[in-house]
Amino acid sequence: MNDLPHTALRWTLHALWLGSLVVPLVSVLRDPSALRWLGVLGLLVLAVAYAVALREGRLWVLVAAVVVSIPLVAPAGPDELSTWAWIGGGAAGFAPLLLTGAWRWLAALGAVVLAGLVGFFVTRDHTTYQMIAAAVGVTIIAMAGLPMWFANLLEQARAGREARLELAVSEERLRFARDVHDLLGHRLTVIALKAELAGRLASSDPERSAAEAFEAQRLASSALGEVRDAVHGYRAVDLPSQLEAVRDVLQEAGIRCTVSEVPVHGEGATQLALALREACTNVLRHSNATWCMIDIADEDGEVRMTVTNDGAEKPYREGNGIRGMRLGGRVTAELSSNTFTLQVVVPA
Repeated sequence: MNDLPHTALRWTLHALWLGSLVVPLVSVLRDPSALRWLGVLGLLVLAVAYAVALREGRLWVLVAAVVVSIPLVAPAGPDELSTWAWIGGGAAGFAPLLLTGAWRWLAALGAVVLAGLVGFFVTRDHTTYQMIAAAVGVTIIAMAGLPMWFANLLEQARAGREARLELAVSEERLRFARDVHDLLGHRLTVIALKAELAGRLASSDPERSAAEAFEAQRLASSALGEVRDAVHGYRAVDLPSQLEAVRDVLQEAGIRCTVSEVPVHGEGATQLALALREACTNVLRHSNATWCMIDIADEDGEVRMTVTNDGAEKPYREGNGIRGMRLGGRVTAELSSNTFTLQVVVPA
């Protein structure tokens, strides 16, 4: 339960649990006998056990507290308030939220049945106890279960986007590795053979040996040029397309994104595009952002890109894209409150 994505949902759960204890509290306080203080003690045990169960994941503590509350709370209070039925309803409502699989529904049903048994021994009216427990349980499930379900769907969607991003990066690396292998594999084999042949002919046929050595050198120079062309094509990224892609990805994730830009060309555009890709990854992975602003401006012969977002929770981590920027530009990162600002400056 500590992994709930939204603090508001946690407070909803707290309010629902405390709400299920309001009627029992009023009921035990109206009891004029000494049972009043036993009832208050039982409710206090339930409140503490709930906090421990959610904070430390010890569900057995909450189950034990519910059982212990029966002899403490059930006998107290007027019969018409059905004191313990509300506690049974709280247990029935939270069982599907705290457990998994078929056990969640079996536990909820068991809590309703238990409420009926308690009602039978206390007031001989098991039907009222079961109806109250079932109504409270359904209310809790409706008010907390559906938001939790939607929150889990959003979390799964976010994880899916991150997985697709990692897959795209992996596929790009594999493509680049295949291209380099195709370029160099055959050339290096031929170069090795010609170098070996030149070595063997060095003593018997110096002229042919020299020719083979020059041919190996020519092939090596040609291969080097092809690799440089491949790397340049691999690194070339269109900045406007990258801006549009980042804006679409952030908006699909529910993050309001605004972009202001100036035309940037050449190596600077490629560097900013790579940094922008890394910045988008940081926003998705290391924050719970609701908005993101991307500003690209040309100032004094330099191009400055500023990416600002809210919801920053985790420490900033430099990826390869940002780390590589330090070779040809300046990178600064600042965290103020929960607002994170990344600034990249490259020559115009």
